[in-house]
Amino acid sequence: MMLRYALRTVQARKGGFLGAFFALMCAAALITACGTLLETGLRGTIATERYAATPVVVSADQNVHRTTVKHKKGKTKVKHKAKPIAERAWLPGDLATELRKVPGVREVIPELTFLAEPLAPGGAVDKDRPAYGHAWDSAALTPYTLTTGTAPKADGDLVIDRRLAERAHLEPGDRLTVQSTQSPRTYRVTGIAAPAQEVRHQTALFFSTAEARRLAAHPGQVTAFGVLPAKGTDAAVLKRSVSTALHGTKAPHGTTVQVSSGDGRGPVEFPDAAAARTKLASMGGAMGGTSLLVAVLVVVGTFALSVQQRHRELALLRAIAATPGQIRSLLGREALIVGAAAGTAGALAGLPLGSWLHGRFVAMGAVPATLQHTVSVFPPFAGLAATLLGAWAAARISSRRIARIRPAEALAEARAERTRPVRGRILAGVALLAGGVVLVAVLSVLRAEPASTPVTFLAVVVLASSVALLGPLLVRAAVAVLGGPLALTGPSSRLARANLRGHAARMASVVTPLTLLIGMTCTVLFVQPTLGNAARAQAREGIRADWVVAAQGPGVPAEAARRLRTQHDTVTEVVRTTVRVGLDKYAAQGVTPGGLTRTWDPDVTAGSLTKLTEDTVAVSELAADQLHLKPGSPLKLTLGDGTPATPTVVAVYAKGLGFGDLTFAHDLVARHVDNPLATSVLVSTARTQTQLATTLSEFPGIHVLAPAAADSIQAARQQANAEVNYLAMGLVLAFTAIAVVNTLAMSVSERVREFALLRLAGATRRQVLGMLRAEALSVLLLATALGSGIALAVLTAFSVGMTGEAAPAVTPLVYVAVVALAGLLALVATALPGRLALRVRPVTVATAKE
Repeated sequence: MMLRYALRTVQARKGGFLGAFFALMCAAALITACGTLLETGLRGTIATERYAATPVVVSADQNVHRTTVKHKKGKTKVKHKAKPIAERAWLPGDLATELRKVPGVREVIPELTFLAEPLAPGGAVDKDRPAYGHAWDSAALTPYTLTTGTAPKADGDLVIDRRLAERAHLEPGDRLTVQSTQSPRTYRVTGIAAPAQEVRHQTALFFSTAEARRLAAHPGQVTAFGVLPAKGTDAAVLKRSVSTALHGTKAPHGTTVQVSSGDGRGPVEFPDAAAARTKLASMGGAMGGTSLLVAVLVVVGTFALSVQQRHRELALLRAIAATPGQIRSLLGREALIVGAAAGTAGALAGLPLGSWLHGRFVAMGAVPATLQHTVSVFPPFAGLAATLLGAWAAARISSRRIARIRPAEALAEARAERTRPVRGRILAGVALLAGGVVLVAVLSVLRAEPASTPVTFLAVVVLASSVALLGPLLVRAAVAVLGGPLALTGPSSRLARANLRGHAARMASVVTPLTLLIGMTCTVLFVQPTLGNAARAQAREGIRADWVVAAQGPGVPAEAARRLRTQHDTVTEVVRTTVRVGLDKYAAQGVTPGGLTRTWDPDVTAGSLTKLTEDTVAVSELAADQLHLKPGSPLKLTLGDGTPATPTVVAVYAKGLGFGDLTFAHDLVARHVDNPLATSVLVSTARTQTQLATTLSEFPGIHVLAPAAADSIQAARQQANAEVNYLAMGLVLAFTAIAVVNTLAMSVSERVREFALLRLAGATRRQVLGMLRAEALSVLLLATALGSGIALAVLTAFSVGMTGEAAPAVTPLVYVAVVALAGLLALVATALPGRLALRVRPVTVATAKE
């Protein structure tokens, strides 16, 4: 019976449920979109291109592993975890001899993959297709075949793929300069090759075998082996045979040899895409979790307003003997009906939204295009389930009071809003406020960005939730402060004051989404600049060099740095990477030790940088605290390419944000990264910028900059990286903005009878609209104070934890724009429904049935 009555209620009150439907639909779309990103990170396909004609590929494991064994109550639990390394791991070249002995093997083709960027005229190189160099011997792995010209034989010969030849208008006999791992070199194009199937995500340059080995800079090692089966040998059988033959075989640096086939070849070819899986899964999970928390808060507020608007109807049901259980059942079923319709529509809308998000992340470079967007039935079903659960829970929470109180009390409250605050609501609000304060306190001691970021946004949501519960009290307090000014500004403002005082709960339902919008937007916009500005400030203070050499391309060659070195000048090459200590990731760099203190000062607090060698390391204070290190301590770690190392700590420095957590000797890092070119070169010299530029004139794309100019470029890069976070949280903010408009429109639309009575009592249409504007501005002022306070507290705690100083980076113009946008939304969402409500003749509304 209750289900039938719920269906009739929804049919009869379509307008009343429209706001809840819209909020639930947006929530389902957002959760589904985030779910598709999470699923892509967990099991997204990485299709192979280079190894398309190679059924079995042998490579080094691209992960570090940790196995823990726990014995508890007679039971043994074994946990295994793996994390990707930052660079490509290599295999010994003599492993080919063992592979050729495996039954069923027809041919073993060694593969070399290394940086090789063609320096062609502008527009000729496709930025979406990174260029890699290979030996021509490995062309059969795809296969690439010559369409014109001859294979490379001499060190100066080069074969390019057909797409590059067409874009750069190159033919056999032309010259092309290539920037690889060494100094740029000009090669003679001897041939043009085309793949047997489309290669969409990379550009291939083929060198002679000897030149490829030189450029790969890993003597005696290869990237992978392509294993071709003998005639009649099944690929699955060949894989088992190779796996059996190589069981227990280790690469020189201790990583395991792995054998891949089918879809497993893609991660071997594109290790960056394999590593991006973890990043995308984390990003999708964080976005989805934040979206869910915001959705619950918004949906509960929407349902609370809807139930409040139906207070008289529900009170009459109580008066004619409806039990509390029946009221809860009715509202719950109504919520499930609306949730099912909204969840289905939102889940379907979330699929293209997730695809668009993935495309934007690819365009921004946050996710490689080789990690294909994956969609299954799980994200839509998760979005629908979350919507149904959220709607049902919101209805149960919103109906708690109307279902508990006596029928006579319910009828009394239907005419006049309860003035005395509900004790349970106040206690819950205080508890959430205390929880938010605890989160802010915890945030102030967190010093790692992966740990502090989720706590940052969780603190905002929890504090906004406390505002939702304490909202009526806050509105009454605001009226006490604003009552005087409102009373002096005309009849419209006096009417607004009366409404704010007499309908605090209704106004509080509008304050909550506005507070969340302002607080969350300010946090999203200013958390990255807070961290980035502190890092850049440390870098500016620590760079003592007179000039900074930077490159437009992949980096500054070692030969360029050698040209700059003289007896009286100091040149420091800087190359960056990421290392693992256990499974934890740390930003690291390699610097030239000689004369380091003339160009670079990370504020050493213990030890000395003069002892920095290939067997030692300097660490930041953060890393020293986390890993319990001091000068003289050994540090067991894994370098970027999986090579284990145990350097000795010789120095601890304070400016870890600006210079990374670990600092090694340049030559050590350069041997274990895919791109050994320096990201920058610091020069301490008496020579002028022009003289340095003349010395480097042979190196294309190299620029000599003042430290201030280099800092500006770094700021632009940080802004580009921050845009990824803005996009990630932008949808949550958009959802919150929609909730603001939705709640305000619902709040105004249900007051048609009130407006009619005011008109009949003598108020003009203009005065009623003025009252709405005064109410909206009062609510905006309160929400701005609360949202700004929440954001300021959270950002200050984040700044203290991450930078050691209470100095959040707040841009005044951006902050004013946020408040102005919130104000515009509030005024528009109030004025439009208000004008529509005032179109109906007051007598018609006043004499109509309630």
